[in-house]
Amino acid sequence: MLPIRFINLDRDGQRRQRMEAEFARLHLVGERFPAVLWSTLKEPEQAKLYSASLNARQFHKPLVAGEKGCYASHLALWRWLSESQHAALVVLEDDVRLRADFAQACKAIEALEPGWDMIKLIGRDGLGKPEKFSNREALCAGFDLIHYQRIPSLTAGYAISHQGARKLLATRLPFGRPIDVDLRHWWESQSLQVLGLSPAAIELDDTSMDSSIGNKFVEKSLLTTGRKFWHKLKYTLGNAWHRR
Repeated sequence: MLPIRFINLDRDGQRRQRMEAEFARLHLVGERFPAVLWSTLKEPEQAKLYSASLNARQFHKPLVAGEKGCYASHLALWRWLSESQHAALVVLEDDVRLRADFAQACKAIEALEPGWDMIKLIGRDGLGKPEKFSNREALCAGFDLIHYQRIPSLTAGYAISHQGARKLLATRLPFGRPIDVDLRHWWESQSLQVLGLSPAAIELDDTSMDSSIGNKFVEKSLLTTGRKFWHKLKYTLGNAWHRR
């Protein structure tokens, strides 16, 4: 079985207990990975991770501390994997529920031939929305692998390979976008091979409605709206161009 780590802030004890209960329910081992609390990092360390100038070029608004800490937490897990002997890792955030056949999906992913970088365990169809994919293939009984046309922005759960972790560490430091937006720009990370699982192997828990990231930066102006539209258009064009 692939190692499983769930990201959890020290202060979120109830979330930790709920996740541990999820693993116990399915007789699985899932270890807590301490999330990064951005405010505890010294300025030089923050500067290595996040670039305000890159943010201004890549995204329509500044990131708040919670978004930066979330990205830094995933980066720390990718670094952990790259320095380990494991071929791949399952990463979960602490606001998910595991489906009864979660372990079956993870075992099937572990048995895949090398070549994939990331497999999302939940996508649009897990939220009742149509998935945008080019083709799909059987993974195991009850699950298909999806080849995306447009990668969904969810990062609640995914499997990542050793190769995928190295690609991201080589291209995503420093970062300027939220992690879920950054991962959609797969062509910027050495053609990161991002696949999906259908149906989803996890579900969002009710706690996902109360994000531990905190309130995001809100600025309602024509300039911000225009910048958001421009970045969405650039993504659409870039995604289409690189999938030719």
